[in-house]
Amino acid sequence: MFRVLPLLALIAVPSLAGCAVLSPFSMLSPTDCMTRVMYFESNRSSAEGMLAVGTVVMNRVNDPKFPNTVCGVVGQPNQFAPGVLWNPMKEGKSQALARQMAERVLRGERHPGVGTQAKFFHTEGYSFPYTNMHYVAVAGGNAFYEKR
Repeated sequence: MFRVLPLLALIAVPSLAGCAVLSPFSMLSPTDCMTRVMYFESNRSSAEGMLAVGTVVMNRVNDPKFPNTVCGVVGQPNQFAPGVLWNPMKEGKSQALARQMAERVLRGERHPGVGTQAKFFHTEGYSFPYTNMHYVAVAGGNAFYEKR
């Protein structure tokens, strides 16, 4: 079915959502978690797409319905790419760009089109029959939206 690192087999998934249980991911900094979500969720050559993903993460951090830390948001089950906190990243331009953009977002930079209310995105080009999805931006291969 899937491979699990031996250490990961001992960890309960809820520990990724920001609870006090120690896990290997508790050693990740906000910059690490933001870098990883940008790297895995955006077109890896798109600074604009990474900025948009980072803006959604920060919008969630600032919403009481979500965890109040970057790693807590990124580690929520079924919200971002599977393995976002543990899959290996290839060192190179894409990883360096993701880290640079993560630092910018954590210093306060936001994607102007995403705004402060968009907390969701999906792959650009997909369509869904829901009427509560208000699209605000397309960047880095993703469509960003608010739920209304």
